[in-house]
Amino acid sequence: MIWHSEAKTEDAWAVLDKIGERERGKVEEVTLNLSESMRKIVRHCFPNAKRVIDRFHIQRLACDAGQEMRVRYRWEAIQEANDEMEEAKLTGKKYRPSSFENGDTRKKLLARSRYLQFKSPEKWTDTQKQKAAILFEQYPKLKAAYGLCHSLRMIFAKNTIKETARLSMPKWYNKVEEAGFHSFNIIAAMLYEHYDDILNFYNNRSSNAAAESFNSKIKLVRANLRGVSGKSFFLFRIAKLYA
Repeated sequence: MIWHSEAKTEDAWAVLDKIGERERGKVEEVTLNLSESMRKIVRHCFPNAKRVIDRFHIQRLACDAGQEMRVRYRWEAIQEANDEMEEAKLTGKKYRPSSFENGDTRKKLLARSRYLQFKSPEKWTDTQKQKAAILFEQYPKLKAAYGLCHSLRMIFAKNTIKETARLSMPKWYNKVEEAGFHSFNIIAAMLYEHYDDILNFYNNRSSNAAAESFNSKIKLVRANLRGVSGKSFFLFRIAKLYA
């Protein structure tokens, strides 16, 4: 079973409890995110189901940690460029920003390197490979953060046996500890807390990607309508569009 909701815990209980307890007891697996309210819903409504924390929520946290570091460096580069422009103005010189061999200035390099950090190296274009080489040479910590994101991605992508993944996770924790990045330490602690639910992914490799995709479509319709005044008619339109 795939379940995704932004409703309050009590509201979800009220709806799901309308289904007979015997029927709810047949549910064997529920995929969810890292929300504590979702765990409460599953424990209450589907007591026999195994909880599976979706791998994509975990990978997104790791990517966000890497992006946070890149953005911080970008602000520093912008400030550095502003200071150089101000100094050139005061000395009456023409400002010429320095650039790397691919033509990017430091702040452009950091701005245009966002998407390559979401991909595996074998999926990079030639341009992205060049950007990555320059970026990681200039910012070794970004290279280390990308390595942590990629190794976590590979644990989910390549490991097919639960016990193998159980051995791989502690090795990733060790890499995080060695890197010493605060954001990744928080993620590692969160993974440790939900360890068993994360490893349940390897039972059937279940994901709530379908629910997330459908939820995004609903949000897009709602945004295009600039809000919803009639709930019943909105649900009618959703049913006609996606049923």
